[in-house]
Amino acid sequence: MSFLTVQDIHHTYFTKDTAATALSNISLKVEEGEFVSILGPSGCGKTTLLSIISSLLKPTTGTVLLENKPISTAKNDIGYMLQQDYLFPWKTIEENILLGLKLSKQLNEKTKSAALGLLKQIGLTGVERQLPKQLSGGMRQRVALVRTLATEPKLLMLDEPFSALDYQTKLKLEDLVSNILTEFGKTAILVTHDIGEAIAMSDRVFLLSPSPGRIYKTFTIPEELRKISPFKARNHEAYPSIFQTIWKELESLESAEE
Repeated sequence: MSFLTVQDIHHTYFTKDTAATALSNISLKVEEGEFVSILGPSGCGKTTLLSIISSLLKPTTGTVLLENKPISTAKNDIGYMLQQDYLFPWKTIEENILLGLKLSKQLNEKTKSAALGLLKQIGLTGVERQLPKQLSGGMRQRVALVRTLATEPKLLMLDEPFSALDYQTKLKLEDLVSNILTEFGKTAILVTHDIGEAIAMSDRVFLLSPSPGRIYKTFTIPEELRKISPFKARNHEAYPSIFQTIWKELESLESAEE
């Protein structure tokens, strides 16, 4: 039995006058501790699929199971890291990272201590009393990661969490997030437009076709890349070959769409 099972997902958006099918016949499985990415042309339904997997959106047909239970019963087991950090600007960093614990009624001295410890672990010491506006974009995303991990979710949903950052900060955060998720044995799904990011961070990459989104191809990242950090993976001799393969497939999908 797989940790996460997505079975025969089909989704159509209905308006008064139109019906637009975003996803068709999506089935995939993700194992515990695995990191997978979803790639595809713009408008192929990547974010729709992520919303369905996280139970924020109910599919027209199909099922999503987490540990063999409907995903709708496991909302507290899912954590999110998005493009925007969505920190409350009037709350201190400490208040922000403890918010999820407070809302889920898990806040106690032990969980608070663990969250503050994680803040130090990712290199943010002495910022607890500061406000988000006093931190850089990369630092705020690290705070958002701590807030996400503080509630100990079983599944992490990452929706282009590094796309608003400068390239150097993005590379550093890729390594940091990858190391933290590996250390905690977390399962993660990343939606990204960045082929390099998908290759460097993932065990597998699902490439979606456009309009409606279907799983066009699945790429298993070579083991020699999976066992090293994302930064090192980008500089490994095996990296250019898998990059070119995925690039050509994505290019062919975009050309066919035109």
